[in-house]
Amino acid sequence: MDLSQKITFSQSVFAQEVDGEMVLLDMESENYFGLDEVGTAIWQAMQEHEILHEVFEVLMEQYEVEAEVLQNDLSEFVEKLLESGLVKVEAL
Repeated sequence: MDLSQKITFSQSVFAQEVDGEMVLLDMESENYFGLDEVGTAIWQAMQEHEILHEVFEVLMEQYEVEAEVLQNDLSEFVEKLLESGLVKVEAL
């Protein structure tokens, strides 16, 4: 996945943090999604920074992980969000 892409959240998604973890509700499909601690950190970083490279940089500061591993994990996470219709990704 190209980290220079912009991420936007679907307008049908409602997000609420519960006990340190994010719970997402897609109002269109009425599906709930629960994010673990790392997923919550990624979601929150995406709320603050809409460019994936900026999200990547924030996460690199938060976690002791190799850049390649983080990039793969971030790409997988965003792909799952895309498949679920929770976000959209567009080129800059």
